Amino acid sequence: MEEELKNVAAEAAEKETRKAVNASVAPEEFDWDSFESGADIYGAEDREKIAAAYDQTLSKVNEAEVVEGTVSAINKREVLVNIGYKSEGVIPAPEFRYNPDLKVGDKVEVYVESTEDRKGQLILSHKKARQLRSWDMVNAAFENNEVVKGYVKTRTKGGMIVDVFGIEAFLPGSQIDIKPIRDYDAYVDQNMDFKIVKINQEFRNVVVSHKALLEAELEKQKSEIIGKLEKGQVLEGTVKNITNYGVFVDLGGVDGLIHITDLSWGRINNPEEIVSLDEKIKVVVLDFNEQQKRIALGLKQLTPHPWDSLDPDLKVGDKVKGKVVLIADYGAFVEIMPGVEGLIHVSEMSWSPRLRIAQDFLKVGDEVEAQILSLDREARKMSLGLKQLVANPWENIRDRYPVGSKHTATVRNITTFGVFAELEDGIEGLVHISDLSWEKIKHPSEMVQPGDKLDVVILDFDEANHKLSLGHKQLLPNPWDQLEAKHPVGSVVNGTVAATTDKGATITLEDGTEAFCFNRDLVREDGKTAVVGETLPFKVIELRRSTRRVLVSHLRTYSEAKAAQVATEADNTKKAIKKVNNTIEKTTLGDISELAALKDKLEKGE
Repeated sequence: MEEELKNVAAEAAEKETRKAVNASVAPEEFDWDSFESGADIYGAEDREKIAAAYDQTLSKVNEAEVVEGTVSAINKREVLVNIGYKSEGVIPAPEFRYNPDLKVGDKVEVYVESTEDRKGQLILSHKKARQLRSWDMVNAAFENNEVVKGYVKTRTKGGMIVDVFGIEAFLPGSQIDIKPIRDYDAYVDQNMDFKIVKINQEFRNVVVSHKALLEAELEKQKSEIIGKLEKGQVLEGTVKNITNYGVFVDLGGVDGLIHITDLSWGRINNPEEIVSLDEKIKVVVLDFNEQQKRIALGLKQLTPHPWDSLDPDLKVGDKVKGKVVLIADYGAFVEIMPGVEGLIHVSEMSWSPRLRIAQDFLKVGDEVEAQILSLDREARKMSLGLKQLVANPWENIRDRYPVGSKHTATVRNITTFGVFAELEDGIEGLVHISDLSWEKIKHPSEMVQPGDKLDVVILDFDEANHKLSLGHKQLLPNPWDQLEAKHPVGSVVNGTVAATTDKGATITLEDGTEAFCFNRDLVREDGKTAVVGETLPFKVIELRRSTRRVLVSHLRTYSEAKAAQVATEADNTKKAIKKVNNTIEKTTLGDISELAALKDKLEKGE
């Protein structure tokens, strides 16, 4: 190969020599025979003249200078470039790999590394010439929004390295193509067109994009395609991308989206159940927006709606079988045939009045049999029920659970106002907090926990609303009855002042019973008020069954005795006075009688 290039260079030099000779010697005076025989036909003076004339035909080339040359020959290893010098320069072919369309006769810029090496060869470099002018060329292309050619050198983290004007530019992975890239290595060693999208002047970083060129072209295609679209139009496209919410379809330059709900009349969890990548499918145009370049497509609309093929004899009350395809807290959706679903509300899953969530009864994938409760073919809605297929436990409830009957129930739920206890599946009743214990409690959890067994008595019914009132304390002795017998009104018992308030004091009686004494009844016999910790006799003055309150008084233990003593003394005084009066009255009357008798005797003259 080197020999071939030398021959080409020798022929070119010979041509130049002949031109120089012809320019210095008239043709009729030139001794061609001697020249062809190789004889020295020139004297020293003639030789100098010829050399000087030849030198004038050559371009003046300086080392470390960028000049323009013409491609004179190309092979796989090297490119021969003529810059008008006495010999042609040889440049390695890889320096032109960014330009696969290079051909003989093209003008290229080269950097003169040496006018003559040890072998007399002109040394040129196209790469260095590009590098010297590359930054100016990059900035000019960026400012003028020009398209540049680049060579993809290698793959790197997050993208590719591209040779642009001899500068290594970064091509982000997201800017390679408008469609998702599956094989980045396929782009290595490729020549592509790019648009410079970002330059960092300080660090001399360049970012390029191939996607930007495609998008610009795609926008034109989109406008043309969307301008021809019509709602209801059926088109053929290729599945370009699949997401969890739908499928993007390439319609030949513009993408449309099939939402997951428009893929099938039946419920699906993933679009891949219906389509696959690169699959060609027919779609119908549902809607489009020319300004936003958005197209909504449908696949299921190409087939009849399943509701239209639903058995016309199907009616309310019929039984149907299906599979649970979706569960929410409020109910479960059952597919009785592809695209036809019915809702089983949680209230229709069990006769139990206690509110639950659908997950307590069913799970996705369950095969169930249900009864049709409502059917609206126009609205394409159907409601189903499970509990209707089993006997209603509330029928004849009074026969099985008469008022006053005793049973054992299971605590299912606890609230602040009471306990829900289950007698059997579907039959629950409420034990109100006031019916749990004869003692006052703050919360039902003080007595029971979910899952506990609880003895109850039936108190009342509400069949219409499936409500049942239960009691627990009614099965236990009422401590108030014992209290009334032990501390009847008027009895006196010792008690200790436990605590005081602005209205009175809490008194703990000797058997542990708590009572209350108003401030006016705390006054001792010496006129002072009793204090906390002091033990005194108290008289039971009132038993309030409704509020379960015992009222006592210390004052009455001594004040009533004094009042009784005073009353007794007053009564005795009255009796003594009456006796004296009676004595005086009798004496006076006797005297009067004797005087009357004496008077009578005198009047008779006796």
